[in-house]
Amino acid sequence: MRLTIKTAVLATIFAAGLTAPALAQDTLKLPNMSYRTGPFAATGTPHMNGQLDYMTMLNERDGGINGVKVQFDECETGYNTEKGVECYEKMRSEGALVTQPWSTGITLQVLPRTNVDKIPMYAPGYGFSAMQDGKTFSWAFNPPTSYWDGASMIMNAISGDNLDSLKGKKIALLHLDHPYGKEPIPLLEALAAKHGFELLLVPVGMSEMQSQSAQWLQIRREKPDFVLMWGWGAMNGGAITEAVKTRYPMNQFVSIWWGAHEPDLSLVGDQAKGYRALSWNFADSDSKLMQDVKKYVVDAGKSQINQAGGEFDTTAYQRGILMSVIMAEGVRAAQDLAGTPNIDREQLRGGFENIKLDDTRLAELGATDMMAPFSTSCANHTGHAKAWMIEWDGSKFVKVTDLLTADRAEIDPLVEKAAAAYAAANQPWPINDACTD
Repeated sequence: MRLTIKTAVLATIFAAGLTAPALAQDTLKLPNMSYRTGPFAATGTPHMNGQLDYMTMLNERDGGINGVKVQFDECETGYNTEKGVECYEKMRSEGALVTQPWSTGITLQVLPRTNVDKIPMYAPGYGFSAMQDGKTFSWAFNPPTSYWDGASMIMNAISGDNLDSLKGKKIALLHLDHPYGKEPIPLLEALAAKHGFELLLVPVGMSEMQSQSAQWLQIRREKPDFVLMWGWGAMNGGAITEAVKTRYPMNQFVSIWWGAHEPDLSLVGDQAKGYRALSWNFADSDSKLMQDVKKYVVDAGKSQINQAGGEFDTTAYQRGILMSVIMAEGVRAAQDLAGTPNIDREQLRGGFENIKLDDTRLAELGATDMMAPFSTSCANHTGHAKAWMIEWDGSKFVKVTDLLTADRAEIDPLVEKAAAAYAAANQPWPINDACTD
């Protein structure tokens, strides 16, 4: 199909009497909300750099996506929801093909606008888990996997795939007191009620992220069998440091993917051995994908990464790369379906519903074993990629499991209920009844 697009591009050039450089002046406006400032900058910045560098690499190596250059502007939010809404309005008015909220709070604020403004929302690996329901959320996408998927995989991992074995045990959820941190609670509450374990909620306020003595005093007193962390930015480093100070067993401390951040673990080094995080990506600096980024962007002086600090090799930076890989594949699918490289928002929405990152395509991209294969559809806007449990060995993360799978039988009924409740609360809300698969 990509050959078809290239043929179509050449046919357009010859028919119009244009030159290839003239056609390449058209751009794909794929902006991103960013936060390179504020308490979340330490984790936000490498993700932003990765997303930007992949798009820069496509422009430098390939002349864009199927000959159309990518315009990847950023709008700084500082992780502030109000600023995020302002960024959304600015980018929408400037003709952006997509919006990337980069915060679950901003996602929830912008989500009601998607059906009105008809602009795709791309929230890779974050946001409202019920957005997997493409029938209800026609314009919202959160591939490759959702927070409820992640919570399910974590619970399967710590229970040895037998959640009944957790009966009578205590599971603490140390979470940012923010929509993001609260996202896994509905699924964990349902699992606790079904399998007989106690769920202990331990919120961390925005002003408490770097000083969590009260939270870890509670954890020390309650003695949970496991601590699950849904943290971000300064909270994660603070939590890991406090866990070491209170001598909480690191092999009982497990995070969602945002806690797989090497600089946080490097603060305590060997003392954090055994700490685990579920991650849908795995860093591989020697892969063809990363070597192309290094050649065309980093070594060419076109990247903002901290080379002296080893940012290139981090899980966060390379996750940012893969976030843009997924979006670019959505663009390619849209171009193929539309029969033109110059797509609009509706066509990009269709492309996001037809992403197919199978093993063959991952190999073509040079990303084998950096993420699991997945595909999206009209009804499935998440893809539900599998993920690995990775463990800190004192200096780096290593894979300690095969790919894990979320329990769809537990998640899908909750999604159906949450999607229906959302639609009812936001009437009139269109439902795409033609979307069946």
